[in-house]
Formats: sequence, C-alpha cells, structure tokens
Amino acid sequence: MSTELSQRHLRTFIAVSSEESFTRAARRLGMSQSAVSSQIRQLEATVDMPLLSRDTHSVELTPAGERLLSYAQRITAMMDEAILSARDLPQRERVRFGVSEDFAFTHLPDFLERLRSELPNLEVVLSVELSATLHRQLRAGELDIILAMRPPASVDSVSFASSELFTDALAWVARPGFGLEEEEPIPLVLYPRPSVTREIALDVLERHGHRFATAATSTSLAGLRAAVLGGLGIMPFAKSLIPEGAVVMDEPRLPGLPDLTFVVVTRNPSTRAAAAVASVLQRHSPELRTRRPEGAAEPG
Repeated sequence: MSTELSQRHLRTFIAVSSEESFTRAARRLGMSQSAVSSQIRQLEATVDMPLLSRDTHSVELTPAGERLLSYAQRITAMMDEAILSARDLPQRERVRFGVSEDFAFTHLPDFLERLRSELPNLEVVLSVELSATLHRQLRAGELDIILAMRPPASVDSVSFASSELFTDALAWVARPGFGLEEEEPIPLVLYPRPSVTREIALDVLERHGHRFATAATSTSLAGLRAAVLGGLGIMPFAKSLIPEGAVVMDEPRLPGLPDLTFVVVTRNPSTRAAAAVASVLQRHSPELRTRRPEGAAEPG
C-alpha cells in the first residue's frame, strides 16, 4: 500500500470511529458510504484483523481498532504537521478561534503559550462561548476553528472537518462537604440553554426519575463557580476541567453521567492558519487534558 493510499485509509478509519457511523463518516468526508466501507475493508485486510464491530444500530472499535486508532491519529497529525512546516506561516495571518468556556478557564493559557511558540506570526482572535454557540458561529462563518464539546446530535456536514481531541468523564461537582437533602429536589447550577452539559444532566435526571430544581444559572464559568462555592447547588462538569475549589461529589443518590467528547472543527477546506492551530491542538491534546491548572482542586 502506498503512503498516499495509507493516509487516506487511516483518515477514513478515524472518521468512522469518531462518528460511530459509516453514514455520518461518509457525509463528513464527502464520500459514498460504499467507498467508506471499501476503504475500511482494505485497511482490515492490510492489518489482517477486524477493526470495527458493526451491527444495524452501532459501530464500535474492536481491541485491535482501539490500538490502531491512537497510531492513526498520531500519524495523520504528524503528516499535517509536516505539510504545515513546509508551508510555514511566513507572513502574519489571522485565525478566528472559538473555545468552550470550560476549557478557556483551565487549559487554554497553556495551549496559547505553545501556539505562540510554534506559530509566532499568528494573530489569534479569540472567542469564548458555550459549545453549542461555537458550533452555530462556525456554521455561520463567524469563526475559522473551534474547540468545543461535541453536541449530543452531530451538526457536522461535508462543509466541516471534525476530529476528536479527547474524551473526558462528566461528573457532579460541588463545594467540599456539600450534601443533598433527602426529601428536597436536587439543586442544580447550570449554564443556560443552549448548553451541552445542561441537556445531558437534565436528560439523565429525568430518565432516572429524580426531582430537581434550578438553583442558579450563569453564562460564565466564574458565575457558576461562585454559585457552587456559595453552596447553592451542584453542577455537571468535565472532570479534567473542574474549577478551583470545587470537587467531585461522592453521592450514591446521584445517577452516573456519560462521557463528554471534545472536538476540533474547522471549515472544509480550512485556512492555513486554522489548519495550523488544529495541528498544534492534536499534538498537544494528551498533556492538555491531563494537566490541571495550578491551584485547582483535585476530584474527591
């Protein structure tokens, strides 16, 4: 298999594993579903192992697929880096970069430091919003690239290129020592609509038959943090992004929450500046999702 053919197959494999659907992957890549299926079969024949477990309702990675995925993401990221390095950014270029509120108040400074080091000629126009708002602004052409939570219902189309950055556990967060009253509705501190974590939390509580009440809402993480530390209630939050002073609740009454997926989405084809930012994000994603900001509370 040639290098060019191998790269194409790996990118198709990444798209299918990210979308968990051949249909959505085909739509995202601008290919037919049969072409996507054919490339996956050829890749499986090359490694002589099944990579995906398929049925009529879902697509899941096999153990071999999980191992290959990490290599595929690193290989394609390195190829993107090599191309961008060859092009470089000799002149000052501007990128409109949207970042989710949760990430902005935790890991964003570390990332921006790396971005400045690697792309000194890049001018960053930064927007910090809720993830659902960032997806809308990208579709409206107001942003070039976003780092956001993937919405429960995917909005990506062939006009956009989306890649998974990392997955994080969603947890119930409160101030240390906060407890729930047995007979009272669960007090919630939430982002207003549209909010990915809000919709997930309310759906989980409703499905488990729990009574709840909104104790506070805020469009900013600073406002949510103040409400939580003030003892107004609890909030759903990504574990690696928990704001300073808050901790994960150990409360059997609360139902578990699903994982969150953070994605990088650019317009397709992307600008050189947006592609450069996406490449730096992919290369630094492991350390960005594990390093906690100085002074942040460890989950308890």
